[in-house]
Amino acid sequence: MLVVATSGAGYVLGSGSTVDLAGLCYTCAGTMMVAASANTLNQVFEVKNDALMNRTRRRPLPSGRLTIPHAVTWASSVGLAGTALLASKANLLAAGLGASNLFLYAFVYTPLKQIHPVNTWVGAVVGAIPPLLGWAAASGQISLNGWILPAALYFWQIPHFMALAYLCREDYAAGGFKMFSLADPSGRRTALVALRNCIYLIPLGYLAYDWGITSGWFCLESTLLALAISGTSVSFLMNRNKETARRMFHASLLYLPVFMSGLMFHRVYNDDHQSLVAENTKDNMVTSQTTTTHEQGIRNPEKIRRNHSRPPVAYASVAPFPFLPAPIYASS
Repeated sequence: MLVVATSGAGYVLGSGSTVDLAGLCYTCAGTMMVAASANTLNQVFEVKNDALMNRTRRRPLPSGRLTIPHAVTWASSVGLAGTALLASKANLLAAGLGASNLFLYAFVYTPLKQIHPVNTWVGAVVGAIPPLLGWAAASGQISLNGWILPAALYFWQIPHFMALAYLCREDYAAGGFKMFSLADPSGRRTALVALRNCIYLIPLGYLAYDWGITSGWFCLESTLLALAISGTSVSFLMNRNKETARRMFHASLLYLPVFMSGLMFHRVYNDDHQSLVAENTKDNMVTSQTTTTHEQGIRNPEKIRRNHSRPPVAYASVAPFPFLPAPIYASS
């Protein structure tokens, strides 16, 4: 449901002033099918590991309520159906993102969980794609503005999963998963990684405002929200125990829906941009807004002068956006 919600939010953000409700429903349904397929394959590959952990041993496969052939048949059929739905009712770009995310989750992220702690960072990329899929389904393109919500999802997932990995260290060790927290007995590096990514969330509200996606109110609200979750990560760093880790985990659960709600509530519309996108979506899948920006500049010279003085690419090239270096796993 979280994946579907982020995909739907991306669709709304990429739709401009008019949201196609039928297209939104088709996109959410296709995303749900692809996510169900990926999740099923994950449990098929990890059935033996899940049987060893308290938190997963009651899942349908390790408990014996379902058979593996049944699960594989379901995953294959629903994955193909979801991809076909996105291709026919949205566009090929959205379908490609959905199919690639299914592959990345089931065949890259899942086996990496038993090999190297980099799996958390790969999983964060997987979680960042659904809102980009929604944006692509609505606008037919992947533009710089469409990366705000995926960036938030990417950075948010690190403290979210670091807290979970710290809370479930014994379970992950029993299941044979190479989580970052297992190579960090004191929890200090785990807390520092979580804090670093919380800090990366702080400028996203400003970027959303500076790039013309939202009003200035969202800049303020997003900053306060990021500071709040950063505060819980500082608390976890100062006192590394299950209580502070659980508090950071709960803060992460609150952060995402509030952030997405604020994005949609404070979003601003650009009718000139939307009209150009509507004319070109069916014929061209473009990856930038160069033409749109040029047309806007002709109609509004003052606006284009302001944009030239503060190009969005300048911010993206300086910050570690949207990917981070993976940590080195120490067996000791």
